[in-house]
Amino acid sequence: MLVAAIAIGAIAGCGQSPGDSRTVTAPVTDEIPAIELVAADRHTDALQDWASKRAGKLGIPVRALQAYGYATVALAKTQPDCHLGWTTLAGIARVESDHGRHRGAKITGDGQVRPVIRGVALDGTNGNARIVDPEATSRAGKTVYAQAAGPFQFIPDTWKRWGVRADIDYKSLEKILANGKPGTSKGSLGSADNIDDAALAAGRYLCASGGDLSTGRGWRDAVFAYNHSDAYVRQIRAAASAYASK
Repeated sequence: MLVAAIAIGAIAGCGQSPGDSRTVTAPVTDEIPAIELVAADRHTDALQDWASKRAGKLGIPVRALQAYGYATVALAKTQPDCHLGWTTLAGIARVESDHGRHRGAKITGDGQVRPVIRGVALDGTNGNARIVDPEATSRAGKTVYAQAAGPFQFIPDTWKRWGVRADIDYKSLEKILANGKPGTSKGSLGSADNIDDAALAAGRYLCASGGDLSTGRGWRDAVFAYNHSDAYVRQIRAAASAYASK
């Protein structure tokens, strides 16, 4: 599961409770230009103009928009029935990390978020889940609680299941995405602290959780799976809709 451990810069929700899927409609989104999916070191360059034209009015870093756009295009090609919109990824990243800018963090040219962003220790206090990080616990010789990591706030176990490098060769990436199931090789896992990898992993998770995100039910189920909170679903919809309307 994903845990939104640090609802950073949370946007006040609005509208009806999404407990009944009939009260939720999927936020609209604008189209992303067709690009060649080569998944090389400069795989997001083709979206430079698209992102630059929107960054200022949306208040989103160009590099973050490129990541959301690339993930959306890659999933549209490999999972065309999902209909993930870039505005949904942007809404989640806004609430989780202010697009990788939490506490002054910045996104480097290769997509790394520095300094890294970490959520609170998930030790079961203050309403948080209690999740032990087994690998860190083994290394430390004492109990270490998991922390959500990166601009999309993945907990370690979820990253192991859905993480993926965005810059691996496209044929390999296509196989991973088209499968629609969790898991990949260790060498293709990527980093939750890289905004390209994190956006793509978040998209994988959302598509697997919601099915068709163009429907109210599918979109709500996907976002609710990301964080089991009706208030969170409202926050993300408000953020995504705001980006779509500008």
